[in-house]
Amino acid sequence: MRTLRFLLAKEFRQIRRDPTLLRMLLVVPVVQLLILSSAATFEVTEGRLWVVDQDRSPAPRGLVARAVATGRFAIAGTSASMGVAEDALLDRRAAAVLHIPTRFEADLVRGGRAEVQLLYDAQDGAAAGILNAYMGRILQRYGDEVGGTLHPRSSEPGGGGMAGGDVQQIDLRQRGWYNAEFIYSDYMVPGILVLLVTIVALAITSMNIVREKEIGTLEQLNVTPVTRLQFVASKLLPFWIIALVDLALGLGVAKVVFDVPMEGSLLVVFGAALVYLFVALGLGLLISTLVETQQQAMFISFTVNMVFLLMSGLFTPIQSMPSWARMVAEASPVKHFIEIMRAVLLKGAGLAETTTPILVLAGMGVVIFTLAVRQHSKTTG
Repeated sequence: MRTLRFLLAKEFRQIRRDPTLLRMLLVVPVVQLLILSSAATFEVTEGRLWVVDQDRSPAPRGLVARAVATGRFAIAGTSASMGVAEDALLDRRAAAVLHIPTRFEADLVRGGRAEVQLLYDAQDGAAAGILNAYMGRILQRYGDEVGGTLHPRSSEPGGGGMAGGDVQQIDLRQRGWYNAEFIYSDYMVPGILVLLVTIVALAITSMNIVREKEIGTLEQLNVTPVTRLQFVASKLLPFWIIALVDLALGLGVAKVVFDVPMEGSLLVVFGAALVYLFVALGLGLLISTLVETQQQAMFISFTVNMVFLLMSGLFTPIQSMPSWARMVAEASPVKHFIEIMRAVLLKGAGLAETTTPILVLAGMGVVIFTLAVRQHSKTTG
């Protein structure tokens, strides 16, 4: 233990002497969390809506006003013909077209049923689908207010329209659990925080031992009685502590700036983080023992982080991946820790509900750390 204390003191002294490294470890992740959490969202606000009102009655104006009042749509323009609206879709002045035909109000009042046509710019299929969902809810609520049913009519092929049916016989009541208001930052911020902590931990530790090789201090350590386990542990523990500080700072930003709910116990979060960082830092040290230069370490850590990002389920649902990709995703520690973070913070899950992913991370950590210790050699060549 005395030897390990001296080694840890050396590591912390080196970190304090490098202000750039300290900024990378403590400041950069917080700044990135603030920026990415605001930018990385699939929500669509103020979708550009072009209105073709051929009825010219109060009912269409009420429907358009309801769409604008939700904050999801902004009027990009109006016209009396569909040709102008289609040109607006073509040159991207509009993202959606709402076509209200003649006799809209008369059909709605007399028959309790009216049709509208919706067209979308479906180059971005995800955005078109989101606007479609927004408009579907608006039409349903407006129909409930006026005591009728609005029936979306299919558009021409390629128009990105929405098909619907008469739902007068269905009493549909929806309620979202764990994120009732569908606030996207509540879902994204925990995942982005995990990713940033991983990037910092993996990148810094992957360059740690190889930096000792480049400056020549590794050869001096190799002639001392320091064991491989002591040496690797001294490289791991300082960044383990700093990564936990990063996680604490990120959780503070998530609560204060983004008002992310924290329904579960933070003790479960930090307990799982201890296990997870054992994996991430151990993987960085393993990379560091395999390469000879810092450039090689940076390239490999970047590649590994990119795979973790794509296979974590952060941006793309794992359920939508092909079967082989889902199996690869199961080998990503980032995926398991994101699941734990979201379950604890949003659902209030406890240790019993998160035991399985924690045990998976623990198994990964044992394997990776064992490989890192064995890979480090007391001889250089």
